[in-house]
Amino acid sequence: MRLRIAAVFLVTLTACLIFGRSLASSTRPGVDFVYTSAARYEQKAWLKGQERFPEGAQIYRWNAGHSYRLVPDFAASADPEVSFDGTHILFAGKKSPKDAWQIWEIAVDGTGLRQVFSSKDDAIRPLYLPEGFIVYASRVGKDFRLEKRPIDGDNPAPLFYAPGSAIPTDVLRDGRILFEAAYPLGGATPELYTVYSDGSGVESYRCDHGDARWAGRQIASGDIVFAKDEALGRFTSPLAHEVRVEIPKGEYAGDVAETESGWIVSRRNEGHKKFELFRWDVTAKTLTLLISSDASVLQPRIVAERIIPNRHPSSLHEWPTTNLLALNVYTSKYSFPKHSIKALRLYTMDSSGSPIVLGTAPVETDGSFYIKAPGDRPLKFELLDGREHTLKKQDGWMWARGSEQRICVGCHAGPEHAPENAVPAVLLQSTVPTNLTGSAAESRAGGH
Repeated sequence: MRLRIAAVFLVTLTACLIFGRSLASSTRPGVDFVYTSAARYEQKAWLKGQERFPEGAQIYRWNAGHSYRLVPDFAASADPEVSFDGTHILFAGKKSPKDAWQIWEIAVDGTGLRQVFSSKDDAIRPLYLPEGFIVYASRVGKDFRLEKRPIDGDNPAPLFYAPGSAIPTDVLRDGRILFEAAYPLGGATPELYTVYSDGSGVESYRCDHGDARWAGRQIASGDIVFAKDEALGRFTSPLAHEVRVEIPKGEYAGDVAETESGWIVSRRNEGHKKFELFRWDVTAKTLTLLISSDASVLQPRIVAERIIPNRHPSSLHEWPTTNLLALNVYTSKYSFPKHSIKALRLYTMDSSGSPIVLGTAPVETDGSFYIKAPGDRPLKFELLDGREHTLKKQDGWMWARGSEQRICVGCHAGPEHAPENAVPAVLLQSTVPTNLTGSAAESRAGGH
C-alpha cells in the first residue's frame, strides 16, 4: 500500500515538473475536473471592461491523480465550461499574446480543438445553452455585454440592453441565464441577475441588495452559491434573502463546483496574493486543501455528464415596443402614504448615455399603471405625487424586449410577492396602454 501511494506521488510530482509548476494536492485521483491557473487574477475588473487575467492564464485538467495543461500551445486560456454530456469544453483563449480573447471548444481529452467563431473584439465566459446555442460576454466599446449565438453558426443576438458590463456565470436548470452586472444596472457594485435566453424577463435574483455578490453557480439542490466579501453566500428557494455559508472566513473567487463529497472552492487568506483550491465538506464543515501552486487556481468545473436545462421557446415578435403593467406600486420595499402616488415618469437614454424623459402616465388609486414603452432600450421609472414632485426614482436601469408583455406585482417588490387576486383599476379604465414610447417628442431630463 505504501509503495502504491509513493508511486502516485511520483507520477504527480513528475507531471508538475514537466509543466513547470509548483503544485501540491490531496485530492482523490477519481475526481476529474478542469480549472484555470493565473499568475494574477483581478476578479472584479470586468465591471469596468478591464482584463481579469493581466498576466495571462492557462486551463489545466486534473485527471487520474495528475494535472496537465489542456491547450499547451495557447498563449492564454481561461473560463472553462463542460458540455452537458461531459465530452467537450468551451473556453476563452488566445493563440498569441496579442490576440483578442476568442471562444474555442475542445474535447476533454485535448483533441478536436476548434474556434467557435471569430471576432475582432474580446469574447469571454462562454456557457452552453440547450439546443446547440451558447451565451458569452462580448466586448462592446469599453463594456462587456451578453450575447447568444448558435455554436455551429453565426447571427449573434444581444441579450443585454442596459449601461455597464455584464458576464454570464451559469445556466440554471429552469433555462434562465444567471449573470453578474453592476447594481444598480450602470452602477459599481456586482450583483446577480437572471434573464431568459431571448433577453426577456430580466430581474435581480433577489431584492435584498447589500454586499457585493458575484460568480454564482447553481448546485444540485437548486440553490445558488456565490462569492461575497470574505465569505460565500447562498440563495435558497424558500427565502427572499441570502444565507451566509458557514465556511471559514477568507476571500473566495466563487464558481463553486459540486462533487459527491463536497464543494470545490477557490479561496485565499487575507493578505495572500494567490487563490488555492479546497474541498469544503458541507456536512463535516471541514476545509481541505486540494491544489496549491505558484499561481492562483480558480474556476473549477467537474468533467462529467450533467442535467440539460429546460429550453426556453421565445414568444417575442419583431415589434419595436413593449407593454408594461404594474399591479400596485404600493407593494414595495419602500413605504408610501396611501394614495400619494399620482403618476410615473419614464426615462430612457440617448446615444451619448444621457437620460431622456419619454413622458408621464397616471397611476390609479389602487397603485396600478399600464404603459407602452420602447423595447430593447434602457428604462428607468420615477414615481410622482400630485404636484409632480419625486417620491422615488429608480437608481439604475432595466429593459424589456420589443413585443415583451410584462407584468410586475409592484415597484421593487421582490420576486417572492404574489399578486392580489383583483383586476387592476387601470384595466377597468382602458385596456390601451398609455403611450410612453417618445414617438411624439423626447425632452432632456435635466432638472427633474
